[in-house]
Amino acid sequence: MDLKRFWRHVAMTPARARRAFPDATMDAIARAIAESEKRHRGEICFVVEAELETAQLWRGLGARERAREVFASQGVWNTEENNGVLIYVLLAEHRVEIVADRGADARVQPSEWLAVVEAIDVHFHDGRFEEGALAGVNGVAELLARHFPETGEGRNQIADRPVLM
Repeated sequence: MDLKRFWRHVAMTPARARRAFPDATMDAIARAIAESEKRHRGEICFVVEAELETAQLWRGLGARERAREVFASQGVWNTEENNGVLIYVLLAEHRVEIVADRGADARVQPSEWLAVVEAIDVHFHDGRFEEGALAGVNGVAELLARHFPETGEGRNQIADRPVLM
C-alpha cells in the first residue's frame, strides 16, 4: 500500500469534506441539477466522497473504479434511456471522475467528458468547490441537452440532491 496515499485519506475527514461542501453548496448543486434537467432527458448524480476506507486502499482501489462502484450503488444506470451521468469527487485524492451510462457514453466523446473534468479541476485547485461543482453540472447538462434534448415527457428518475459519503 502507498503510505502517502493512505495518509491523505486519513487526513481527509468527513468534517473537512463538510467544510468544502457545506449545506449551502449542496443546495446550490441540487438547484443546478434540477434546473439543468429541464433542458434535457438525462439524469445527473453528484457524489462527494471524503476518503476511501483502509480495506479499499489496501486492495488498491482507484478513484475510477470507486466511481464505477458508486455509479452502481446510486442506481445511476437505472434510467429509461440509459443516460444517467455520475460526477464523482474523491476529495482525499483531489480526483474527479465522470461515469456515464451506455446511452450517454455512446454519444459523447471521451474528450468532451475530459473537458468537463478539467473545468471542475480549475476551480477545485483553488478551493472553489461550489464553482467547480456548478461548472461540472453545467458542462454535463450541455452535453446531455445536445444529445438528449427535453421533449416534455421526461420525469425525474434520480434525486437531484448531491450525496456526501
